[in-house]
Amino acid sequence: MQAIIMAAGKGSRLGSLTENLPKSLLKIKGKRLLDINLAMLHRYGIWDITIVTGFQDEKFIEATKGIPGITLIYNPFYEFTNVIGSFYMGMKQLHDSFIYLHADTICDTSIFEELLRADGDIVLPVDTKPCDDEAMKVRLEEGRIAEITKHMPTEAAAGEFIGIAKIKKDVIDDLNASTIDVLRDKIFTSYFEGALQRVLDMKKYDACMIETKGRFWGEVDFLEDYQRAEENISKELVDF
Repeated sequence: MQAIIMAAGKGSRLGSLTENLPKSLLKIKGKRLLDINLAMLHRYGIWDITIVTGFQDEKFIEATKGIPGITLIYNPFYEFTNVIGSFYMGMKQLHDSFIYLHADTICDTSIFEELLRADGDIVLPVDTKPCDDEAMKVRLEEGRIAEITKHMPTEAAAGEFIGIAKIKKDVIDDLNASTIDVLRDKIFTSYFEGALQRVLDMKKYDACMIETKGRFWGEVDFLEDYQRAEENISKELVDF
């Protein structure tokens, strides 16, 4: 199994914390977000890892020095595209079933273990709490994932996708083609989920969710997210 990590963003919404530092290199309880994710992947035998960088990419060269299996891909267009551009830059590295994740998103080990065990061609951990407008929302049809977008009425959502996914090898060709189609349509503001939605619309694949069930996860976008992660992260995650 492989992994691809999105780490190109500047993290400007975190203010002075990321003025001179990519947000995925911020420390939670003394350990960088990126290192937490790498330790998680390594713990479960995933060493073939692509990291797509952008803002201050040279700091990732230093941060990953000496770690086997890491491929760094620089996205020179990170300021002009959303996450779809970064996935496009890294997708040619994918040739096996893979974990997709954002470098600034962390989750409890039990969520990750359940993700690895779950059946399905596309598996998304979903927090089934009420969503706000900013959340990447998921809608189900007959118990399977039918739609994933921020632009969904909150009352239609089953919950919020946490930004970590497992995608089987058989999906890669269609996912890559859908990514190219999004960019061909000049939707440069699209998230990765814009390409994923086009794959879901094909109705070829079993797309399912696992529930977080109150277990810890965090996406560090704002100062309050950072503070929440500091307060709630489990000791196990920072002691890998």
